[in-house]
Amino acid sequence: MSVIASTSGTTTNGTATGGTTGTSAGGGRTPHHTISEVAALTGLSAHTLRWYERIGLMPRVDRSHTGQRRFTPRDLDWLAFVGKLRLTGMPVADMVRYAELVRAGDHTREERRELLEATRRDVLARVTELQDTLAVLDVKIAHYGTVCGGTPS
Repeated sequence: MSVIASTSGTTTNGTATGGTTGTSAGGGRTPHHTISEVAALTGLSAHTLRWYERIGLMPRVDRSHTGQRRFTPRDLDWLAFVGKLRLTGMPVADMVRYAELVRAGDHTREERRELLEATRRDVLARVTELQDTLAVLDVKIAHYGTVCGGTPS
C-alpha cells in the first residue's frame, strides 16, 4: 500500500474511493481525482503539482475533454514516492532525472538503481550525523538535569 493510500481514502489494493470516475483505455472504470482533490490528499499545492508536471517530475497527467487534469491512483502513488525522495534531500534535478529514466523504459533500471543507491548512502550518512548530534544533546540534557538539581534523563 502506498503512503498516500494509507491516508487518503484508497483501499489496500490501490483503488481510490471518492473522486470522479472515467473510462480507462481498456474499457474499465478508473477513478480520477481533480488537482484540488490531489492537493488535499497530498498536502502539495496545486501550483506545485502543475510545476512537477511542467518540469517533467510528473508524467503527463491525463486531461478531461474540458482540459481539467485527471489524476489516477498511479499518479498518487508516484507523488507518494516523490514525497519520499524529497524527504531524502535528493535534489530536484536528480528526481527529474530519475523520472526521465523511468519513462525511458526497462533498459534504464541499472542507472535508476545506482541513483537510488547514491541517495541511500547520503541518507545513511545524514542518519549517522543526526545520531552523533543526538548523543551530544543527550549529554547536555543530562548535564543540565544534574547541575540544576534534577535527575539525569
